[in-house]
Amino acid sequence: MAIKRSIDVVLSLAILLVSSPLLAATALATRLNTPGPAIFRQERVGLGGQTFTLLKFRSMFDGVADDTHREQNLAELAGAGKLDARVSYKDAEDPRITPVGRVIRRFSIDELPQLVNVIRGDMSLVGPRPSLIWEVAEFPASVDRRFAVRPGLTGLWQVSGRNMWSLPEMLEIDCVYADTLSTLGDIRILLRTIPAAIRGDGAA
Repeated sequence: MAIKRSIDVVLSLAILLVSSPLLAATALATRLNTPGPAIFRQERVGLGGQTFTLLKFRSMFDGVADDTHREQNLAELAGAGKLDARVSYKDAEDPRITPVGRVIRRFSIDELPQLVNVIRGDMSLVGPRPSLIWEVAEFPASVDRRFAVRPGLTGLWQVSGRNMWSLPEMLEIDCVYADTLSTLGDIRILLRTIPAAIRGDGAA
């Protein structure tokens, strides 16, 4: 775990430095495109079930509701399977997504501020999906082991198709990651993340 943490800090600092022009341009474009802050903050559940404030570039209009997102995830957790993309909050045609938001979500640029979460120790570069508080309340006890590791900026779920999976399937992928955690495995996932982000695999 000490090696994993060292890699997290060194790589996150390096990526922040190299991507600083992109970060600045994205923040400016977000502010100029639609009213509202450039950074979106949301409470998530991390290591050991502790909550933290996750940072993202805002990709939706400020103040929109997440009712569709909540309904979909609760339905999937109840056994509905993967819902049709036309009713999914992740749909690329979701009217709540801003013009700039469509671009930054397509290539996962919206998630780059989470590098700050990694440096703080809230997250890791690689790990399970950072879950919402109300989602976790509905998770079966069988997936509790996913909280034995820090949530990740990327993960096995992302390079395996990301939004193509239902939420219960994603939880199982998270558990596989937690059960097989290794430095070599993390490196492989990081290397697979770059082309996946460029292609926009599963992103919306």
